[in-house]
Amino acid sequence: MRAERLLSSLRARLAVWLLLPLSLFVALCGWLNWRNAAALADYVQDHDLLASAKVLAERLIWEGDAIQATVPPSALSLFRSEARDRVFLSVTDSDGRLLAGSPNFPLPPQLQLQGVDQAQWYDTQFDGLPLRAVITRRDMYEVGGGHPVTLTVSKTTGSRDRMLRALFWPSMEFLLLALALAIVLATLALTWELRPVLRLREQLAQRDPLRLDFEVDTHGLHSELRPVADTLNRFVAQLRAHSEAQRRFIADAAHQLRTPLALQASQIEFARYTREHRKNWDTRREDMDTLWREMQASNRRLIAVTNKLLLLAQAEHADVRTRLVPLDLGQAAQHCVEQLAALADRRYIDLGLDLPASGEAVQVMAEPALLDALISNLLDNALRYTQEGGRVTVGLRTLPQGGAELTVEDNGPGIAPEALPRVFERFFRAAGDTEGSGLGLAIVREITDAFGATVELQPATPQGLRAVVRWPA
Repeated sequence: MRAERLLSSLRARLAVWLLLPLSLFVALCGWLNWRNAAALADYVQDHDLLASAKVLAERLIWEGDAIQATVPPSALSLFRSEARDRVFLSVTDSDGRLLAGSPNFPLPPQLQLQGVDQAQWYDTQFDGLPLRAVITRRDMYEVGGGHPVTLTVSKTTGSRDRMLRALFWPSMEFLLLALALAIVLATLALTWELRPVLRLREQLAQRDPLRLDFEVDTHGLHSELRPVADTLNRFVAQLRAHSEAQRRFIADAAHQLRTPLALQASQIEFARYTREHRKNWDTRREDMDTLWREMQASNRRLIAVTNKLLLLAQAEHADVRTRLVPLDLGQAAQHCVEQLAALADRRYIDLGLDLPASGEAVQVMAEPALLDALISNLLDNALRYTQEGGRVTVGLRTLPQGGAELTVEDNGPGIAPEALPRVFERFFRAAGDTEGSGLGLAIVREITDAFGATVELQPATPQGLRAVVRWPA
């Protein structure tokens, strides 16, 4: 659990990204430093061994018919060290006879003398001690010819290891000190630089989650955090606007429903009162017929407003985009025209459908029920505001750049230019004396947004209004 908290901490993750590469760099530098120090210590040790072998080679002399080898103090002085290394010598002639030094000293498995010094270095063990040895050869000449003599000088590795540590540890201690200092400074820097993030967290924690009237203070934030704060402020502003719209919607819906409900309540109370007092029942029969008609009309308005509110809520639902399927826009438009033909006939309005001359189907991405509602609301709005004897035409076409266009055009009185920006607002009606809920065009806007389409109203020529809905390619 603690490891999970550390991994989820921004400070810990930044520290890992900063210090892990630095630690790997220090480790790589330490390895390279160790290798270079080891190479230098090996070189010094091998050089001393070869120098001692050369000094011994110079001390080989003929005494009578035999070669004698002596170990001068100058040769031994090369091996003096505080590590108290042990030195082993071996001088043998061509017959393997030991002339000086330690008997049975191990030689390399294969003799390969190289270089101008004709020497070979190798690692071995003798008397239970690890040794570094050099072997070389010298020819001793007499009247009868040359006699090769093999010289081997070896030494324990105490002084070499001591030199390696002396070369390696100072620089390594410096690297480790630098790493520790970097860790301390990185921790302090992250703590200091992340203070604006902590302040931002405190600002958000102190806010009431049920209140959307706050704004994150971007003063003192880093340039990388300001876009986050600005985005958060815009998001809160959108939530605030959406919340205000919802409150207005609920208030307006309550107002719209309250009037028919109150009217129905008073009508029902009047009918009950009249039923209980039957003395003038016959004289009030005509009033009762009027009352039933008013109650029926009020009920129809209440049902219409409720259905539109439900349709609006369906259009606003977030999963509408996941239910879009290819549909024939011409078939949907023809179905809606047939449904509203009776209303057009009652008002003597010429209702027409203009399909593409090629007979090609106009395909759009939509949800079947919402597409019918979209076209029906545009048609109902046009028929409602067009005078008797007017004209309403539904047109379809495929756009040259791809996509589709639906138009509903009428020759009615149109809409005043100052009212055009508000026609898609909920419960807004350009003509107050016209029966309606003011939700039709608001539903159209919500449906087109859900479909990824656009809608706009344009003045028609020479008069009237033209609603245009466009689907992208």
